[in-house]
Amino acid sequence: MQLADKKIILGITGGIAAYKAAELVRLLTQQGAQVQVVMTQAATQFITPVTMQALSGNPVFTDQWDARVSNNMAHINLSREADAIVVAPASADFLAKVAHGLADDLLSTLCLARNCPLLVAPAMNREMWDNVATQRNVAQCRADRVVILGPVSGDQACGEVGMGRMLEAADLVQDLIAYFTPKVLKDRRVLITAGPTYEPIDPVRGITNSSSGKMGFAIARAAAEAGARVTLIAGPTALPTPRQVRRVDVQTAQQMMDEVLGYVNRAEIFIAVAAVADWRVENTSAQKIKKTATVDATLKLVQNPDILATVAGLANPPYCVGFAAESQNLETYVQEKRRAKNVPMMVGNLAQTALGSDHNELLICDDKAVTPLPRASKDELARQLVTLIAKRIG
Repeated sequence: MQLADKKIILGITGGIAAYKAAELVRLLTQQGAQVQVVMTQAATQFITPVTMQALSGNPVFTDQWDARVSNNMAHINLSREADAIVVAPASADFLAKVAHGLADDLLSTLCLARNCPLLVAPAMNREMWDNVATQRNVAQCRADRVVILGPVSGDQACGEVGMGRMLEAADLVQDLIAYFTPKVLKDRRVLITAGPTYEPIDPVRGITNSSSGKMGFAIARAAAEAGARVTLIAGPTALPTPRQVRRVDVQTAQQMMDEVLGYVNRAEIFIAVAAVADWRVENTSAQKIKKTATVDATLKLVQNPDILATVAGLANPPYCVGFAAESQNLETYVQEKRRAKNVPMMVGNLAQTALGSDHNELLICDDKAVTPLPRASKDELARQLVTLIAKRIG
């Protein structure tokens, strides 16, 4: 749980996107956060305090003069132990209040009297978002070190399409996790490969493997959370692109190699997680091969390029981290591969327990040590690996 013991004040202002706040509370609590909800009176027209109390497990505050606060200073008491105030949705009116230091209700007063970070997720009609006054207020908020999360373009409740749609709850949680993550790779350029490759036999058949891409995508997410500028070159997978990650989709090993060589000169760290096919079909057919007795179905295979070894062999290579999936003798085979490919770090896992699973266990081998990472979620292991890489490169 990446937000364990974090105390979050969730402010909700008036707007149809307030319905997303219910899911946001659920996801925040799943990540271990303690959530205290504060709503404006307008917000209660869209979602009820009863709903938010049931989801957060805490009484909801809507009134600055709430009698439950003995000194009638809810705007002071609520924020003093908070790790952050997150306002989602943040209406155009509320952004104007923050930008100009106005405080005419509990939530705006709370934000003015805070001694913790303030993050806001704007939500409004596209014309309201594009209005010069709103953009001026957003610029002032940023100048005052208020963190702006979103918005994005998309369908709006009014029937229009455009910028102003609030980020989804899951994206907001990822942004909040990233906010609290130490920036051990701040501004480092990281290139990652992930997923399987697909080597065609004919237009409808091909050779691939059971790699899900989950480990590579988790590492891309963890590196971005740690402040890196991440480019992810992904084989065929339906996984969503991690927040703040540039994604390049490829199919074959050769395509992956070409993209890697196109980006690697700008990379400081290269992490080769993809399960790249060792072989491809040389005699691919331009037409579907028919299942008949007269067809020679023999496939001639040729070796694919070794992407990791190629990058490690460059004149000025980035810090290279390879992955090795084995079925036995893990440390022996991983160390052999590390030396053969001449890379500073090789990460091993057992294929029979890792492929397709949401959990894994890793063995990290480099010149300094052999470090086992016990079984955990791939997200957690990715964060541990990123931290270790950061320590190695200094």
